Amino acid sequence: MKTSMPLGTMPQTERFRRGWQNLEAIDGSAGKQVIDSLQAIAPDLAQYVIEFPFGDIYSRPGLDLKSREIATVAALTAMGNAQPQLKVHIQAALNVGCTQEEIVEVVMQMAVYAGFPAALNGMAAVKEVFAS
Repeated sequence: MKTSMPLGTMPQTERFRRGWQNLEAIDGSAGKQVIDSLQAIAPDLAQYVIEFPFGDIYSRPGLDLKSREIATVAALTAMGNAQPQLKVHIQAALNVGCTQEEIVEVVMQMAVYAGFPAALNGMAAVKEVFAS
């Protein structure tokens, strides 16, 4: 689903445009909701989110978007304290071609490295995203 770029004081640089395109492709409407929620209180943070992770990091060669989302889901699961972001990135992983089975396996793998509580909490997020 294509959305329009946010208006306001954000500079429309090439880095910003590239970031916005990646944000739409990866996170869809959930990404726009995150940006919209930041606009009134922290527009600079909204701009940084668009430009750095999505404009710079996700645009790098070496990993495709699917691999990047697998790594992101693993990291957020292991952190254990980022449920809203984990849910967004579980959906993003689906958006870029991960299967439900792959996502479940990534979260299960985190039981080995982050512990069972992190994996159980991650699986609860998976279940919620898959049900929506």
